[in-house]
Amino acid sequence: MGVEFTAYAAFEKELIGDLVPFIESRYSVQADREHRALAGLSMGGGQSLNFGLANLNVFAWVGGFSSAPNTAQPAQLVPDAASARKQLKLLWVSCGDKDSLFNISEGVHKYLDEQKVPHIWHIDVGGAHDFPVWKNDLYHLSTLLFR
Repeated sequence: MGVEFTAYAAFEKELIGDLVPFIESRYSVQADREHRALAGLSMGGGQSLNFGLANLNVFAWVGGFSSAPNTAQPAQLVPDAASARKQLKLLWVSCGDKDSLFNISEGVHKYLDEQKVPHIWHIDVGGAHDFPVWKNDLYHLSTLLFR
């Protein structure tokens, strides 16, 4: 097992076991999966898809912006499409069409379509792997999270 994989696994454990409980013990939040979202960009987008979709008992809202090569293969991300369809409130997958990593997000989108898992596939036309794309994605996702 590589160092990188070990670090990802450790972070997932810390996120679920330590960070979520820490936030919920110190802030006035609704502490249930229906009110919990996980989203990120680039490597964080891959981790958000990996961890969020693997922990649908913890997160109902998941987003990946320009997800990087650390993203699990689509069939690993969503091994049980029926369960994902029932549990997800929103799954957001986005990328700029000029991003060299576009194929990763597009592959996730195509698999989700084949498995009939509802999701939003947002293509930032003319967008690269950069902050204008991610700010735009965060804005659009936020409007759906905070209605």
